[in-house]
Amino acid sequence: MNFTIKMPNKLIPFYQKELEIFKDNLQQDNLQNAWCHLERAHIIAQKYPCEHTSVHWKMLQFGIKIKSSKEVIGQIPRLLVGGVKSFVGHIPLGNTGGANVPPLKTMEIPEDIQEILKLNA
Repeated sequence: MNFTIKMPNKLIPFYQKELEIFKDNLQQDNLQNAWCHLERAHIIAQKYPCEHTSVHWKMLQFGIKIKSSKEVIGQIPRLLVGGVKSFVGHIPLGNTGGANVPPLKTMEIPEDIQEILKLNA
């Protein structure tokens, strides 16, 4: 079993950039674009327990903000087990993390994020 704990330092700026863009769009009430960048942050973070859990926390808060019971209910189990699955290396690569997709579904990773992950592997 491969245990993952810490996001590599070279990957952190890409993760933080997605969260900054998310936050900026959220403040401008551009909810669709904000969500897109939160999903991108999830893809980058999903191998790393703390960052993965943090994105699900933000997704839960987003669900509350937009008054989406589906998102709120869908984020609770993800929030509880996402970090554990990251720690033991059992994650569906590319999954965007929202309640609109099955939690165990592997998804295609956008090309630019593939490049970021390759450079920082």
